[in-house]
This record gives sequence, C-alpha cells and structure tokens, in this order.
Amino acid sequence: MARNLDPKCKQCRRIGEKLFLKGERCSSAKCAIVKRNYPPGIHGQKNKMKKQSVYGQQLKEKQKAKKIFGILEKQFNKYFQTAKNMKGNTSDNFLKLLNMRFDNIVYKSGLVPSRTNARGLITQGHFMVDGKNVNIPSYQLKSGQEIKIKDSKKAKKVWQEFMTKAAKKERPDWLSFDEKAQTIKIIKQPETAELLNVFDPSLIIEFYSK
Repeated sequence: MARNLDPKCKQCRRIGEKLFLKGERCSSAKCAIVKRNYPPGIHGQKNKMKKQSVYGQQLKEKQKAKKIFGILEKQFNKYFQTAKNMKGNTSDNFLKLLNMRFDNIVYKSGLVPSRTNARGLITQGHFMVDGKNVNIPSYQLKSGQEIKIKDSKKAKKVWQEFMTKAAKKERPDWLSFDEKAQTIKIIKQPETAELLNVFDPSLIIEFYSK
C-alpha cells in the first residue's frame, strides 16, 4: 500500500496549519506549528509571506485534505470521480466519501489518537465489521454498521492504553461507542453540517473541474 512517508510535522508546516497527524502531540506545546510556524527549509520564513493565487488556494486545500486522510493523488482523484457521478451535490458527496472511510470512523470514534494509528490497527486485523474480518483502511462504511475489536486482540497492550482514554473522548452524534462491548456503531449517515473539517471541499471540486 503506497503512502506518504514525509515527516508528519513537516507536512503541517508546509500547509501552515495543524492537521492533527500525530494525535495528542498536536495539542501540546511540542507541536511544530507552535514552535516553528513557517514552511520547512532555509527559505521557509520568507515563503510564509507570499500571497496565494486562486489556483494556489485550491491546490492548498487539495493537499491539506490528502494529508489529513493519508491519501495519495490517484486514490484521491477516484473519490472525486465517484462523487461527481453520484446524485446530489458533488462537494457534499466528496466530503461524505472521505469521512465514511473505515480508518476515519475508527479515529472519529475516539478509540485511537490519530488516523495513522487507525490504519495500522485495521491492516493488522484488529477489527470486524458486522461480524466479518475487514483489513482495508479505505473500506466504505454505511449507516447501521457495527465495528468490533476482535476478542483475540483485546488483551493487547495497545488496547489497554487506548481504552483508558477512549471513555473521555468526544465523538460526533452520528457515532456511538459501547465501552463494555468495545464496539462502534454508525447511527446514521452524517449530514454535511455535522462533518467538521479544516479544508474547503468546494475548492477541491473547482480544482478538479478545470
């Protein structure tokens, strides 16, 4: 599986915003954006002052979304093509496709501190979806489906650490987490207004529509 191996803190600094790629570290004083809020490289502080064109703004939003969800260009473009061919608003469809990815749902449930953690656990076979083994991070989930941690994995040290924090995490209203059964339930298909994102999907649609 192809993935972006660039240092996560540098990815945030290139964009100029917190993308929360490293979980709890991003909310601490150790965050690279707090310490060095300018692009990496010897000319980083000079480049920070450059004014962006409309194309530059569209490209920035695309790059931002790709880094947040950990997706490379080929797959990201496929999401756009799929959204364009669906009924309804392309921008809304695009946003929902990204948010209904398996790894994003696990992250949004509060079980893990980052999407990177979610992807790793999914590929290692820690979860079942509606009683079936699923180890594909990009798997599209639907309303009513249930994600469960495998019984054989619950005793792992990683879950003992995550579970102590999961109960305190906030999660969207369209997701529920049963701490006792250790299951995630997708209560309903989220509305666009319920999907909080730090990028503008309409600019991404404009970029691909040229």
